[in-house]
Amino acid sequence: MERKHFEIQSLKNLVKAIFEKYGLSPENSEAVAKAILEADRMGIESHGISRIGMYIYGMKIGRIRPTAETKLVLETPVSAVLDANDGMGQPASIQAMSMAIEKAKRSGMGIVVVRNSNHFGIGGYYSMMAAREHMLGMCMTNSEAMVVPTFGRRAMMGTNPIAVTMPAHPAWFHFDISTSVVPAGKIEVYSRNKEQLPEGWSVGCDGKVNTDPDMFLKIRREKLDGGLLPMGGYGTRNSGHKGYAISMLVELMTGVFASGNTSNHVREVPNVDRCCHMFQVIDYGMFGDKKAIEDHFSRYLNEIRASAKAEGQERIFTQGEMETATKLRVDREGVGIHEKSLQDIISICNEVDVDYKSIMVEKAPAAK
Repeated sequence: MERKHFEIQSLKNLVKAIFEKYGLSPENSEAVAKAILEADRMGIESHGISRIGMYIYGMKIGRIRPTAETKLVLETPVSAVLDANDGMGQPASIQAMSMAIEKAKRSGMGIVVVRNSNHFGIGGYYSMMAAREHMLGMCMTNSEAMVVPTFGRRAMMGTNPIAVTMPAHPAWFHFDISTSVVPAGKIEVYSRNKEQLPEGWSVGCDGKVNTDPDMFLKIRREKLDGGLLPMGGYGTRNSGHKGYAISMLVELMTGVFASGNTSNHVREVPNVDRCCHMFQVIDYGMFGDKKAIEDHFSRYLNEIRASAKAEGQERIFTQGEMETATKLRVDREGVGIHEKSLQDIISICNEVDVDYKSIMVEKAPAAK
């Protein structure tokens, strides 16, 4: 599909201007803009600038309170519980990860959970915050129930992503994955592109295979039986029960530890989300010399890349390499926005009187 490419900083400025118009503080608008555009930089279109409309809708119906303040509920030297009070997920998450980082610097480890929050974008944005401080970062979130348990047909878990980042060279070890076969945002991309889903991603109301992205969106919208499958897919043959178990681990460390909602109670009605997050940081310096540990891990990653390749394959990638390459390309070429998403953004700008023409800077097509 044809796309126009725009300079990243100009899009950050645009997103910041839009959210300020909707009542977010300049500081929180800046935080949201950075998190959203980082998804586009990493090639995660489903959580990038195309998500603006979802957040605006959430504010319009009262799901997201733009002026909400995150409150400290409970704290120990290594842990804390925060209440986001229905605010935007990104500012609350940045605050939580920052607290976890400071606790890890003092005590070797920090873990902070957040309740009563909203969609926080890509989890990797927060795990990378810790890696920049030469510590291991991890985060998880539960979400609206869209995933059926093994042998079930009623969605009981969210897509429940896990992100982990560990410094290494030449590229960080980094992954950000849903515990479902596929994140819901990717289904939306398939719907926009009018493409059928691969078998094994979704089941319909009868619990049987569904390949229609619009059917999944209807199931989600109307709270019908059916939904996405856990990592591993249908039943136990391809270990779908293992994905189900990992998803339950996320529920434990988010909704349960935060004394908040489990996924089956997140967004039960459209205007109330109240999902929960977890942020953990480990200062691996407590196990020895930090540089030596990073070098040791880097050697192992290099040994994996250099190991025997399957027939017909040119190379082996380690987690994070492709995202690093994508960042370099997007920084060079700009963020690609297809026409429908672009028109949605323009409509939002017109609605709140943001002069997008003076802010968005289009990039010339890359030379072939």
